[in-house]
Amino acid sequence: MDLVSPNPGLIFWTAITFLILLFILKKYAWKPILKAVNDRENSIESALLRAEAVREEMSRLTSENESLLKQARAERDTILAEATKVKNQIIADAKEAAQKEGARQLEIARIEINNQKAIAMADVKNQVAALSLDIAEKVLRKQFEDQKKQDELVRDLLKDVKLS
Repeated sequence: MDLVSPNPGLIFWTAITFLILLFILKKYAWKPILKAVNDRENSIESALLRAEAVREEMSRLTSENESLLKQARAERDTILAEATKVKNQIIADAKEAAQKEGARQLEIARIEINNQKAIAMADVKNQVAALSLDIAEKVLRKQFEDQKKQDELVRDLLKDVKLS
């Protein structure tokens, strides 16, 4: 039973050694250990605060980016709508100008055709008149070869003419 029953001297020296160890630890080890634990706790806390601030900043930036994207999309839609409007206006103006130019060209062609037609008709009339005169001359020469026929024609013409 010697092992199980404690010796009072051993208990005393063990307690003294423990108290000395406790004093040395308190004097030299606890302060640096507690300081290191407190520093670590403070660095973790500041890191958490920085992470929260960064998360809030990211949230704000994400919100700002979304609003900028919406604004850019709206501006893009406005520019596209304006470009479409300008394109349609240019097309309409070009069509109108082409129609006006086409109408002008048609009118010029119509006038030219009418001029050429009038020239051709005048030429045909001149040719018909010349042919008619040639034919009439030939017919009259043939008829007036005989003096008797000439006298008859003069009498008939005089009957038709009435003096007023």
